Amino acid sequence: MAGTFENDNTAINKILTQEANRIGGDIHKSTMHTSPWIDLIKQTTFPEGMGYQLNTLIYDRALPLKSGVLGGSGGTAPVLGVNWKDLRDSAVASGVTGFTDGQSVDTKNRNEEGTAKIDFTRKLKPYSLKRAVVESPKVNVEDLRYAAHRTEQLRAVMDLLSESVRHSWENRYRDEYDRLADNCVLAKTASSTFITSGENKQSFVTDDATGLALGGSDVKTGDLDANNDGTGELEPSANISNALMDKIYFQLVRAGAGPKAYGRENGRPIFSVVLSSEASYKLQTESDKIRDDIRYNSAKVGELIAPLGVEKSFRGFYHLVDDLTTRYKSRGGEANTLVKVEPYTVSGGVVVPNSEYESAEFEAAYVLVDDVMESLIPAPISGSNGLTFDPVNYKGDFRWTNIPDADINPDGTIGFFRGIMASASKPIKTNFGYVVIFKRDSTDSAAV
Repeated sequence: MAGTFENDNTAINKILTQEANRIGGDIHKSTMHTSPWIDLIKQTTFPEGMGYQLNTLIYDRALPLKSGVLGGSGGTAPVLGVNWKDLRDSAVASGVTGFTDGQSVDTKNRNEEGTAKIDFTRKLKPYSLKRAVVESPKVNVEDLRYAAHRTEQLRAVMDLLSESVRHSWENRYRDEYDRLADNCVLAKTASSTFITSGENKQSFVTDDATGLALGGSDVKTGDLDANNDGTGELEPSANISNALMDKIYFQLVRAGAGPKAYGRENGRPIFSVVLSSEASYKLQTESDKIRDDIRYNSAKVGELIAPLGVEKSFRGFYHLVDDLTTRYKSRGGEANTLVKVEPYTVSGGVVVPNSEYESAEFEAAYVLVDDVMESLIPAPISGSNGLTFDPVNYKGDFRWTNIPDADINPDGTIGFFRGIMASASKPIKTNFGYVVIFKRDSTDSAAV
């Protein structure tokens, strides 16, 4: 049987390298059409040679303003609209005479008093490149030489690495959308609270809470500060409701988000909401009458949405299920601060479901609109100015790495899998983004 098996370290290293080459495709295959966050968030290339921090220029909506309107204090202030004047009166006032009565025109094309103006306002939104590295445990090829079912074990390792990268990207896009969305809606039993960017919504961006109003050592990334400067209780008290979603729908339409919807039915835009299975069921079964919206809806689902398993829209929204959506619990001693609860925890070195996630009082749903944000990922670089080096894929593709070391790895028998992820979240039309936070165990539906 001599020569039947390749047991040398070089052969095993070759196998590991080949498996690493395959894992990139596995990551792509396992994430395609399985997650709304990965499928629907636009991904483009981060520009080269422009540094790590960039700015995007956003033009605000502009409409004509007419002046000369009496204000409340006796002065004048511009208001929306234009001044419509009789053409003859305008021409006569300008001293222009027509050939016949009633057909005078202002041939001088002068700037008349009361002409409406359009002012263009714009703002710069900064964004920067961030990087994360994932590594597998060290693998000794000498151990693999004699390992039972070596191929099956390697296959299991590859699958776990693929799953970890998929989970990391989903969390990245969800957290970034949460951070950039301008609108935070807190579901209430009496009148739900709509908070716009720069007012009360605060997602903590670092683990260091120094300087934050409700800081403390236990404040972590993703915690929500809904404090209203002591003027009222903002903690959500009601469950998600169709009345609340209807209000968000009409706000989006009036804000001009219709062209950025993921579908249209009967000329009306259909937006997308990412929510848990429980929240989706709650909305669709809120009343017998509402269930008819599904029963008689036979409209075709958009091409981007159909692969995600969505068959029909519901009251202006496609329901995109994310059963790992963000959940919160109340922070002890701070009634207006919600602490993010992760769906998994580590027990004895093993990742297990987090019981606190199952019992968490509050949950988030995200109204997903195209162009709220864009993910920019650096392209691999293999060389420049005569220099050559191994290109790095920043989407998390794993490579088998074996680094010789005189003391630790003199024979090159110890290696590991290493994946690098990098992206910058470019804010665009963040005013279209909504985060709805509700009390998931409440029997009361949110009022508007």
